Order: sequence, then structure tokens, then C-alpha cells
Amino acid sequence: MSSIYKKSDGSKSWFNTQNIILANIAWGVLALLYFLLFSAEVPGADGELKRASWYITGTNIFEALAYLGAGILCLRNWRSRQIVSGRNVWLLFGIGMLSYCLGGIIFGYLEIILKIDPFPSVGDIFFVVTYLLVGIGMVLAVASRRINLEGWQWIIVLAIAAFGSALAWLISQPDQLSAAGAEGASQLKDILNWFYVVSDVLLLIIATSLLLAFWGGRASLPWRMIAVATFSLYIADIWFKWAENRVPNYESGGVLEVGWVLSGVLFGMGAALEHETSSNRSRRERGRKRT
Repeated sequence: MSSIYKKSDGSKSWFNTQNIILANIAWGVLALLYFLLFSAEVPGADGELKRASWYITGTNIFEALAYLGAGILCLRNWRSRQIVSGRNVWLLFGIGMLSYCLGGIIFGYLEIILKIDPFPSVGDIFFVVTYLLVGIGMVLAVASRRINLEGWQWIIVLAIAAFGSALAWLISQPDQLSAAGAEGASQLKDILNWFYVVSDVLLLIIATSLLLAFWGGRASLPWRMIAVATFSLYIADIWFKWAENRVPNYESGGVLEVGWVLSGVLFGMGAALEHETSSNRSRRERGRKRT
């Protein structure tokens, strides 16, 4: 019987915070190397420069597994009664991460298998759900902590908000060539474009507030990961929007799109760190009660 318990403890030890963090870091590094080494376009059979189909498939796999892992770790926090930051926050994050994973799979299927323009598509439903749930979750997290920023911190938030809004607006405007070819685009595409732009800016503002308010201290590390994950998501979205409007027949897989993978990785790391922080705090509180 004792050997069985030892085996059980050994198997659990593999799923500890340190190993989760190392696995996420390794996945992020592998994804970065993959994008850097293989994202170059090569001449196809028709002479046009294209990215290899196996490469685009690989980018989708990196992204899907990053968000799947993040979703599982966020839902683990939701199930834990020890989470300090609120279980509802992590429920929203978890569903949002899994929704993004499904949206990415649909996006990749349409682009790689069916070879059609994946925007707009059914996958956008899942992306919209992700933005809404993650945004609400971050607002709840900020509200529960009663963040009080100093004057210079508010200046930084406003400056980043102004810069992020201007950049998003400029990049979202199509040039004359793409605008001429997009006259027949559906109204849904325009609505989704502006939804993503506004959502990116709002998440950027909230992430900046989190980063400044929780700077310093071990307990703040999970939320710094979440804030950086949001920045990473913003960069990838802005790049994709620029390429879509400026690059003719753009195929996904640009180097900066690794930001989507890193965003999922960082969300997973934040969830793992929050689980450990809350567990340690709970153990300390139980120890005080016993004494």
C-alpha cells in the first residue's frame, strides 16, 4: 500500500508549478524559434511567394495547444476554493482561452484545408466571446483589488491608451488599393474589424493598469504575466490587421503572430503562479489558526 501512495505522490509532483512554468517557457521558446526559422515565404508552383502549408499548420498547432493549456490551468483555478483573486475571474478566463483555441482551429481549417478567406467566419464567434469574457474577467480582477494609481501612473496609462488607440486606428484603415478591392465587403466584416480594434485598446488600458498597480512582490507576479499576455495579444492583432490591409493576398504566419502563442503561454503561467500563491497563502492561514 505504501508503494502505491508513493507512486501517486510521484505522479502528482510532475504537475507542479515549477514544471508547468518550465513547460510553458519551453513551448514559448520553441514557438519563437519556429516562427523565426521557417516563416520566410518561398516561391510556389505558380511563382508567387508563399509560406509552406506545413509551416502554417505548425503555427496553428502551437497556438491551439498554448490556449488549450491556458484554459485548463485557468479552470483549475476556478475549481480551487483557495484562489484569492476570485473563482469567477478564472472561470471567465478559462472559457475565454478555450474559446480562442476553438476559434483558432476553425480559422486554420478554413485557411489550410478549405483554402478560403477565414475572415469573417464562424471562428470569429469564438474570438468575440474570448475578448468579452477576458475583458470582463480583467475588470472584475481590477475592481476586487480596489486599485489606486498615483498621478504619474495615470499619466502612463493615458499615454499608452492614446498611443495604442492612434496606432490601432491608423493600422485598421485600409490603403487605397485594398479599399478599392474591398468595396463589396460585408458589413459584418467592418463591424468585426472595429470590435477587435476597440477591444484591443480596452484590454491594453486594463493591462497597463494591472501592470502598474501590481508591480513588485511575489503575489503580484501572476497579474504581471496576465498583463504581458495582453500586450502580446495586442501586438499580434495589430500586426495581423496591418498585414491584412497592406499586404496583397496575405497568408497568416508572420513572425509577429507568435504573439498569439506567447499570449496563451503567459496566461497559462499566470494561472499556475496564482494557484501556487493562493495555495501557499491558504497554508499559512491554516498554520496561524493552529498556533
